[in-house]
Amino acid sequence: MPFSAVDTISPAFEHTKRQLLHPFRISQWTRLALVGLLAGELSSGGCKVPNLSNFNIPRRPGTEHFLAPGLAGTDPMLFVGLIAVLVVAGLVLGILLMYVSSVMRFILFDSVLAKECHIRQGWSRRQGPGLRYFIWKLLYSLATFGVLIVLVGIPLGFAFAVGWLTDPKQHVVALVLGGIALFFALVIFLIAMSVIYVLTKDFVVPQMALENIGVMEGWRRLWTMMKAEKGGYAGYVGMKIVLALGAAIVLGIIGFIVALIILIPAAGVAVAAVLGGKAAGLSWTVATITLALVAGSVLLMVFLFVTSMIAVPAIVFFPAYSIYFFAARYPALNAVLYPAPPAPQISPGAPPPPFEPPPLPPAPAPAG
Repeated sequence: MPFSAVDTISPAFEHTKRQLLHPFRISQWTRLALVGLLAGELSSGGCKVPNLSNFNIPRRPGTEHFLAPGLAGTDPMLFVGLIAVLVVAGLVLGILLMYVSSVMRFILFDSVLAKECHIRQGWSRRQGPGLRYFIWKLLYSLATFGVLIVLVGIPLGFAFAVGWLTDPKQHVVALVLGGIALFFALVIFLIAMSVIYVLTKDFVVPQMALENIGVMEGWRRLWTMMKAEKGGYAGYVGMKIVLALGAAIVLGIIGFIVALIILIPAAGVAVAAVLGGKAAGLSWTVATITLALVAGSVLLMVFLFVTSMIAVPAIVFFPAYSIYFFAARYPALNAVLYPAPPAPQISPGAPPPPFEPPPLPPAPAPAG
């Protein structure tokens, strides 16, 4: 009988322990951290990066006016151009990172399955399935964005057309009920899309990796498996949510402590740089703003990598959990996860074993 979602926890945990600690290798740990970060496992496996939007950098009196002198005589079109360049660069970088993430997903699968992480070999070997997975992710993102626009746009357009938005005080009940309905519709849609993404990552990617098939063919096979075992896969999704919440709480606390350790000194350096620049007669210009953005991006990448190093056990555990659950239902993965022992080999020059006749049956007992 296949492993249940609960039964799979123990072998996945043992797999993680063996891969990371027997023996412990800092090089493998670092590679897994990099692969997990680029594959997006920090967000899809339940490891959430702490929200730093409320972290306030200490200010000294007078530093808030550091921005004004440099901007007073600056052509506004320079900033419009800078913003446009940042938007285009962000879009291109996002697409590039999506492609890298798609290939890294297969490298992470190979690394957990083989208990060895080899980025260079995996990158050259997994370009084909990575490209197919990237195209699916791109279409998935566009479809999600398009449906969200429709879900939000149609109710807003209807409310505007019937006059609910022009005179909201007269339609409070309708707006509240419509808002509640829209909220639940958005929640249901986002949950459904998240489940589709997780199932694709956990169960379609292994099929693509082992049999070199496309995403749609993998989903066709997976759908057949899911219809035959609805309870098992539903239990998997539910258990993974529970495990992800637990990992998010633990790693979120650790990540917040790491954020404080990194950002408090960084905030001090930033304040010192601002005060030093002001004393030297510098002001905020396009060049200094660009330099500040680059420095902030480097700091963010350092923080994300340190967080990824801490989250390596979760980066290995969650793929291992999906592998052990799916291997009991997918023979091709089961054959790789549990390879048959090699047959004993006989040397070509060795003589065959001597013939031994089968044992004779026992003689019948004498009558009487």
